[in-house]
Amino acid sequence: MSQIAMKDISVEFPGVKALQQVDCDFAGGRVKALVGANGAGKSTLMKVLSGVNSNYTGQIVFDGQPVEIRSPGDAKKLGIEIVYQEVDTCLVPNLSVGENIMTEYLVYGLKKGGVVNWKHLHREAARVLERLHVPLDTHTLVSSLTLAQKQMVVIARAALGNCKFLILDEPTAPLSQKETQKLFDLVRQLKDEGVGVIFISHRLDELFEICDSITVLRDGRLIKAFELDESVTIPSIVELMLGRVYNEAIDKSGRETGELLLEARGLADREHRVSGIDMTVRRGEIVGLSGLVGAGKTELCKTLFGAFGRQEGELLLRGKSVRVESPAAAVKNGMAFIPEERRKEGILVGEPVVTNLSLATLGKHTRMLSFINRGSENRAAESKVEDLKIKTPSVRQRVGLLSGGNQQKVTIGKWLDSGADLYIFDEPTKGIDVGAKAEVYRLIVELARQGKGIIYASSEQSEIMGLTDRVYVMYSGKIQKELITAKTNEAELLFYSTGGTKDEK
Repeated sequence: MSQIAMKDISVEFPGVKALQQVDCDFAGGRVKALVGANGAGKSTLMKVLSGVNSNYTGQIVFDGQPVEIRSPGDAKKLGIEIVYQEVDTCLVPNLSVGENIMTEYLVYGLKKGGVVNWKHLHREAARVLERLHVPLDTHTLVSSLTLAQKQMVVIARAALGNCKFLILDEPTAPLSQKETQKLFDLVRQLKDEGVGVIFISHRLDELFEICDSITVLRDGRLIKAFELDESVTIPSIVELMLGRVYNEAIDKSGRETGELLLEARGLADREHRVSGIDMTVRRGEIVGLSGLVGAGKTELCKTLFGAFGRQEGELLLRGKSVRVESPAAAVKNGMAFIPEERRKEGILVGEPVVTNLSLATLGKHTRMLSFINRGSENRAAESKVEDLKIKTPSVRQRVGLLSGGNQQKVTIGKWLDSGADLYIFDEPTKGIDVGAKAEVYRLIVELARQGKGIIYASSEQSEIMGLTDRVYVMYSGKIQKELITAKTNEAELLFYSTGGTKDEK
């Protein structure tokens, strides 16, 4: 089976040493976990291995021979494939499953005069799907697939050729427990076929189920590489990642529950993605939205924020009935929204930190005739960077180059001086490490201490239990149950999340 040895790998960006003399080995037929806090260098190391980042020093040895990987094409020739967390960016939604799997064949055929053997294309695509036990019709449009199914299509495309190493970057972040198990079955099959899998995840409990060994990075350096056995614990991994002992307890003290801030009565969106929503949020209160993936949490958050247009039912803010038919109307009424898909909906990845941090408050930095006061904008951004401990060389750095945790801080930071009273957080810790999660928790509690109302949507029941005061459990687009967090437990949350009713208990 194939072997990869990365030796003395270093990468430096302006003002940042992203990797410092990292040694890392990978073997075929093995699943290796690659973990570290946000900004530790995981993605940078994998971009080197996959040919996305050609600006590295050091040596890569493949099956005993030194190789140069300076482009994705170089990596592909060696059989190295990568599946990114944002699978939508890797697929063409208006093409079929078969066409997406057979992209290279399709492009080659078109280049040769537009002659494509469509039967052959779908036959070969079906063959790889059958081999991987993925039950998808190759004629189905990718746009109609679930996120988990799209991920399977990307993996199938990677496995179609001479795949010897597969890099999975946060593959389970958007998946339900059932979907995660299907992915693990696929990973085990690839492992049995001799493929080496590199598994990046912040869900540390998953590593013990699927991985053979683990490599820990911190601040661009290799900290430790070891086998995953019964002697290894999650706290010990976290300590290696952070360089300190991690305290899981969330200090929620210093808050006062005040007046009723939001009340929804029979709320629904026009297409009834959610319906019959009755809920309240008070000042200083952290209200959870719990439920499994697909329960309607994101849809409810977007309905409240006006992303789906005109609503049915009634929405009251500060005791007054309002119509929130657009995000602009929501902002005008003092609402802020931190979306689940931060790179698609929360930030402008190609713009600098300063631009992103002023998106919600640009009027404060605008002179007469709409000229932006750059000095004021920069000072405000630098203050937020310091307050939120955003790791960036400068406020001119492109947000897309920051780690996931720092991108999330920017997503939240743009709202902090907007005057919003109600903050809606949709899966805000998705894809960020335990240290960054703790910082997000502290920020949310501080907002509640300031008298802000918080809606916190999460499929992580431990987060709901540790952070919220009350919780609405969602199932199939409706609120299944309202619970006082201090008087419930994760088992009860799961019961109602799966459609259980009081009569069944």
